[in-house]
This record gives sequence, C-alpha cells and structure tokens, in this order.
Amino acid sequence: MTKKQQTFAEAMTTLEEIVRQLEQGDVPLENAIDLYKQGMELSQFCHGKLQHAEEQLISIVQENGETTAFDPLKGENYLT
Repeated sequence: MTKKQQTFAEAMTTLEEIVRQLEQGDVPLENAIDLYKQGMELSQFCHGKLQHAEEQLISIVQENGETTAFDPLKGENYLT
C-alpha cells in the first residue's frame, strides 16, 4: 500500500498532534515510541520541504530568465 503524499501543512498538523499527545504523558510506552518515530519522520519530511523552499527562494530570476544566487544575509547577489 502506498502512502498518500502529504503536504507540508498536513505534516505539521500531524506533528503538532503527536507532540500534544506525548506532552500529555498519558500515552502507553509502546504507543509513545511509535508516535516518537512517526514524529521524527514527519520532522525530517518538513525539514526537507523547508530546505527545498529555501533553495528556491535564494535565487533571483534576472530579466533575461537566468537565475543568480542571492545572499539573504547581505541582501545582494553573490556574483556582483
């Protein structure tokens, strides 16, 4: 069975619910371990999505259609 591809928002919602359940402390140990594993997988998924989004956002498309790397800390192109 293949798993439906989650969106970032869906993964974050599920992750928040897992954290809430674990913080309550009334989850049996076996379930807590499973929730923790699922939470770690969701965390890695979300981190990957954010990294990909960051990579897309730190390049600037020039008027001629070429992309140029952008340094968000300096607020300028790397290649200038």
